[in-house]
Amino acid sequence: MQAKIECMTDLALTAERRDELAALLEDAQGLRSRFPKVADYLDTAPMLSGSGNVQADSAFDLRFVHFMTGGPAASSNPYWDIVGPSVSDRDGIRRADGGRPNGSARLGYAQTILQAVYAYAIPAPETLAWMADFCAGRPIVELGAGRGYWAAQLAKQGLVVDAYDSEPPDRAENLSFPGAAGQLDVWHPVGDLAACSARISDRPDHVLFLCWPPGWGSTMASQALAEFERSDGERLVFVVEPKGGKTCDDAFFDALNSGWRLESQDSQYVSWWNLSDVAQGWVRR
Repeated sequence: MQAKIECMTDLALTAERRDELAALLEDAQGLRSRFPKVADYLDTAPMLSGSGNVQADSAFDLRFVHFMTGGPAASSNPYWDIVGPSVSDRDGIRRADGGRPNGSARLGYAQTILQAVYAYAIPAPETLAWMADFCAGRPIVELGAGRGYWAAQLAKQGLVVDAYDSEPPDRAENLSFPGAAGQLDVWHPVGDLAACSARISDRPDHVLFLCWPPGWGSTMASQALAEFERSDGERLVFVVEPKGGKTCDDAFFDALNSGWRLESQDSQYVSWWNLSDVAQGWVRR
């Protein structure tokens, strides 16, 4: 459907890549078989309200289709390549909102797909650089790594990253990161909790990284922090919502405030417009 490709603008594609995408979109059955999440988006997005800027919405669609179907990403960060042009800076706060403070239903639907394919939090280049500075060459242990997308991006910054999850998506059913055709199960090796315990036992040399640890009554975050403290860990970096939000349990924030101090916060962090997460680095008192 060449007309479909032509209406999606703002991404430089080779003639060969345009032909590939046009052929893919013409073959609805093949698209659904090879890339079901892309097919779901293209079926549903036109029925949802967009940003009001047809050109911007078409440009987002092209980026989404291109990178979600294996198109090369010059930055090696396809999540950011899809989302980055949709980021607004309002009074120094950066949000992926498609140019509207309240976002749109269409972008919100894309958000749910991108979070399941990549990660809940957006790894902007500035945030990755900030984390590299905060870690200052120390190895990182990420707990609750999901698909290991952040771990992969940090490794590309030259950091040594060991990633772990209670349900590694390439070996276990993970409801937050379900498997589907046309997408990677993991972007970086992800070990299980037994491997994590073996790695951190009596080794306080690492920075603990928590990216969107579950809230809603889960004690994962407070237990991870307590175990890190028992191993004499001294540096913690996380991407979470404030206390009372969608991440972590209250015990985590209580322990943090009693035994740690905030050393750094990424002023360039990019959140989805409908979330309130921040990126912070803390050190042991």
